[in-house]
Amino acid sequence: MFNDKTVIVTGGANGIGKATAAAFANEGAYTVIVDVNEQAGQAIAEEWKQAGLTTVFYKADAGNLEQMNNVFTSVIKDRQSIDVLINNAGVSSFGSLWDIKKEDWDQIMTTNAASVLFCSREAARYMKPGSAIINMCSTRQSMSEPHTELYAASKGAVFSLTHSLAITLGEKGIRVNSISPGWIETGDWAKLRPEDHRQHPAGRVGKPEDVAKACLYLADPENTFVTGENIVIDGGMTRKMIYLP
Repeated sequence: MFNDKTVIVTGGANGIGKATAAAFANEGAYTVIVDVNEQAGQAIAEEWKQAGLTTVFYKADAGNLEQMNNVFTSVIKDRQSIDVLINNAGVSSFGSLWDIKKEDWDQIMTTNAASVLFCSREAARYMKPGSAIINMCSTRQSMSEPHTELYAASKGAVFSLTHSLAITLGEKGIRVNSISPGWIETGDWAKLRPEDHRQHPAGRVGKPEDVAKACLYLADPENTFVTGENIVIDGGMTRKMIYLP
């Protein structure tokens, strides 16, 4: 399906980004991993190359427009066009509302939200009709715990940017969608408790591969009628009505 297609995944050296990059690489894509973690990114690229997968790594901060422009320019020199962009890079920030500083706001909004806007714009310059952009949102764009204002705001921005970009870039034949993961365990699965799994209607906590599969679906060039959409992947948690016993 994605044989010889050019796919860029920001934040692709760990967690959901790594699983997503692997999914596209295994489908034959020329997979570009972008991450600030040079050691992890280089190791993945080398390992996958030895496995026969076409993978390259660039060290760059997705929130740094100059660095990302350099990445896009370099990719285009080799590939001429970009077929899929996965805006996955992001940071979490949870802490007391009363301790938030302006620089905290600026940092998370730059990394989580501004990166989506500017990376999408720059990638779209090199995209042909039928290309796709997928933004990593979060269920926290529509539900919250206490003291999650920064993260919720940044993901709310991603949610809104998705449908706005879908309308604008639709004029170029580019589809834009987002995914809102719930609890996706990217660390030690063995540390999860039975009750962690049981609370999910699906019967388990999510895995990065669950999100990667949705990315493949949204990037499929045959799914031409899916744009401006946000797919929630949370094992049913946002549909679960909870009352104290």
